[in-house]
Amino acid sequence: MATTLTHSGGAPPTPAKGRGWNYRLALALAAGTAVWLGLYLIIAQFARWLTRDVLGLDSRGRIGAAVEFFVYETPKVLLLLLAVVFVVGIVRTFFTPERTRAMLAGRREAAGNVLASLLGIVTPFCSCSAVPLFIGFVESGVPLGVTFSFLIAAPMINEVAVVLLFGLVGPRITMLYVGTGLTIAIVSGWVIGRLRLERFVESWVHTVKIGTAALDLELTARDRVMAGGVAVRDIVGKVWPYVFIGIAIGAGIHGYVPEGALAGILGRGAWWAVPAAVLIGIPMYSNAAGIIPVVQALLGKGAALGSVLAFMMSVIALSLPELVILRKVLRPPLIAAFVGIVAVGIMLVGYLFNAIL
Repeated sequence: MATTLTHSGGAPPTPAKGRGWNYRLALALAAGTAVWLGLYLIIAQFARWLTRDVLGLDSRGRIGAAVEFFVYETPKVLLLLLAVVFVVGIVRTFFTPERTRAMLAGRREAAGNVLASLLGIVTPFCSCSAVPLFIGFVESGVPLGVTFSFLIAAPMINEVAVVLLFGLVGPRITMLYVGTGLTIAIVSGWVIGRLRLERFVESWVHTVKIGTAALDLELTARDRVMAGGVAVRDIVGKVWPYVFIGIAIGAGIHGYVPEGALAGILGRGAWWAVPAAVLIGIPMYSNAAGIIPVVQALLGKGAALGSVLAFMMSVIALSLPELVILRKVLRPPLIAAFVGIVAVGIMLVGYLFNAIL
């Protein structure tokens, strides 16, 4: 993405013009921040006014509770996404895929697993880029286990998941999710590396030469802000339908499912709840934007935290579309090992949280 933002040619801006851009940029960012904050602060009041005064619904009733939930959560989540995706879009200009490969190349497995998992949070990744990223890592000499740590962390702990969790369920569960997600990525990648499964990478992968782009791009502050805007357009533009659908489903659960109704199905006492949640989650086609609003509603109706987290992690980290795409570069035994190791890690996290929380 960043490579499209470089200057097309001509002389660089003069110092005076550069200062002018900086002033205008600062004023625009300050004005945008003020507007964002003002809108965020009135969401709850707006939701109550629209539900009770305009629509005449009782927020204690089923329909009223569902409508107020939807009207409040939808703009709140979208505003949080706008802000965080914009900031992360700027941060990503410092972490191009080429630079990420260069940072991971030659790393020892233990330190490499940790670094790869951390880089997975802030670098561009989606299921459609899994194959070129994998090929690039192999070509750069990145160990297989380190590559998998990156491939696990990148979709599971992305900015959309973190923002939605923070906005819908609060900082405590968000931090638990980030910490356990990183742990699963680090440990799973290390285990895959120890198993020495390189022979199950398709042979043609080792013959591909994808080239190397320039690692040090001379981007101005304006370029980086533009990159943040592009990230908002691309990411929020793609996920907003999932936000609406997910929050609508969550609103239905919030308004119509009785309190405690899910405790027997996804509760602490059901030993089979965690593996069942993982098995249900793997084949589902969704992402953080669609699944996390449902997670919030499930928690509110009595489902155990560990079971719900296991469900969410399996949907995001072991999505069927990503596995189908990875089949182009991995043979079935390696895909099976990847799914099995990550699934076991997710189940251990689910049982742990169900036992202690």
